Amino acid sequence: MPEALSQNVVWALGVIYGLLIAASIIVAVLRWRSPSDATTELSRRVTSWWFMITIFTIAIVTNRIVSTLFLGFMTYLAFKEYISLIPTRPVDRIILFFAYLAIPVQFIFAHLNSYGLFLVFIPVWMFLFFPMVMTLVGKTEGFLRAVGTLSWGMMITVFALSHTAMLLAAGPEAGPAGGAGLLLFLVALTQFNDVAQFTWGKLFGGNKIVPRVSPNKTWEGFIGGFLSTMFMAAIAGPFLTPMPFYYAALSGGMIAIAGFLGDVTISAFKRDLGVKDSGGLIPGHGGILDRVDSLTYAAPVFYHAMHYFVFSGRI
Repeated sequence: MPEALSQNVVWALGVIYGLLIAASIIVAVLRWRSPSDATTELSRRVTSWWFMITIFTIAIVTNRIVSTLFLGFMTYLAFKEYISLIPTRPVDRIILFFAYLAIPVQFIFAHLNSYGLFLVFIPVWMFLFFPMVMTLVGKTEGFLRAVGTLSWGMMITVFALSHTAMLLAAGPEAGPAGGAGLLLFLVALTQFNDVAQFTWGKLFGGNKIVPRVSPNKTWEGFIGGFLSTMFMAAIAGPFLTPMPFYYAALSGGMIAIAGFLGDVTISAFKRDLGVKDSGGLIPGHGGILDRVDSLTYAAPVFYHAMHYFVFSGRI
């Protein structure tokens, strides 16, 4: 374990794994006493929480170079799953070659905490580079579809998820637990929000939010998850971030809203393609993109809020 790992992070990980063990036992008892689709789905979400917390624990407790490589590999898998789902042509392999090369470049900028280059590399330079390459190849048929789908895929996977590495690279402004604390705060609350929204929705849900995209999402579940995540953020914030409890609670609310939007956006993408899961990397639980869908919105929203308000000293 690296010396730089804060004791606050160690204690927080202990609490999180304790909660996961308790949740797993409760779900197992519920499935034994009254098996149903709801308890099966709850079990899937707790398992997802185990998976996400474990892989990000590896990213947090190892050397930061190894951590950045690990996060970059996770992002590569997410982008690869995305590409496997969308229709591509042989000529698109040229763009895909450069798209895959862009992943390590983006994570190098993140590791170096080079905010300016990190911010413009994919949204500006790669966004302009893709259509230029396609134009020089001379293939105009399907031009807009190819450039649009590949550019959006880079944004929603590589650019969005690389913000996790930027959190790790945060300097002294990151607070008592360092960048590892910020990353743990984000991931734990994102996963907690997912389970909380499902649980509140099953207990009290009835009014659907986006029935054509995700029929199981309800206003009751969303509000319950939102308030529960704010409460947990208020408790964890002072230990894992430089924010007092009231700002931490607001951050928890942002993570809850952004996580919900990421979840339903990826659901809309999969529904358009007629698939249930993005892949089969995790048997019975879909692919990596299914597991990080909430983070595609939550990671950039949380990082840029921290950068603008906290790292800059505005609050």
